[in-house]
Amino acid sequence: MSSESHRSALLDTWTETSSHVFDSVVAANRAAFAVMGVDPDETVGDASPPTERIQPARDLPEWHAELATTDREELSVGDRFEFTKTISDGDVRRFAAASGDTNPLHLDEEFASHTRFKGRIAHGTLVGGLISAAIARIPGLVIYLSQDLEFHNPVRIDDRVTAKCEIVEDLGNNQFRLTTRVIDDGEVVIDGEAVIMVDSLPAADE
Repeated sequence: MSSESHRSALLDTWTETSSHVFDSVVAANRAAFAVMGVDPDETVGDASPPTERIQPARDLPEWHAELATTDREELSVGDRFEFTKTISDGDVRRFAAASGDTNPLHLDEEFASHTRFKGRIAHGTLVGGLISAAIARIPGLVIYLSQDLEFHNPVRIDDRVTAKCEIVEDLGNNQFRLTTRVIDDGEVVIDGEAVIMVDSLPAADE
């Protein structure tokens, strides 16, 4: 194969991979809405304040969040943010429907019982989504810049897991580096690191 053909093949592979990653991210975002019981199409044009749309505590009492601060101007190294939720069968099935990931390992108990896991497990991306939920509680308008994840252990249906995020570096320009972990019964199931930007919330129209 000529060098030109080789470069062309690499470009095609990169383009296909990038497209797949983008589609996966979009699917994961829609799946996160589904897990939260929100139809993303219904939120379009909704002018109500963000805090009213993302805190359905009365409808979802199993959610639990802990915040180091509620003031964006006070964000600093050492601040921690947590989000706890039980991963239900409904969560897994809605995520499969929203994302298109219908791997029977997550949906078919009989099939999963013959795998190394000896039963169904939740999608890793679904569980990792709790990190996003914890980060969403950081005061201000949070914008994801990057997220690295390592998957260490499976999460079973009906496990109650906690995402723990801690600011470990102030990068300047309203950007922060965080450690991100998901804990299941004291065991780290997902470990990683994120970089975020925290803008001011837009002023409400008078």
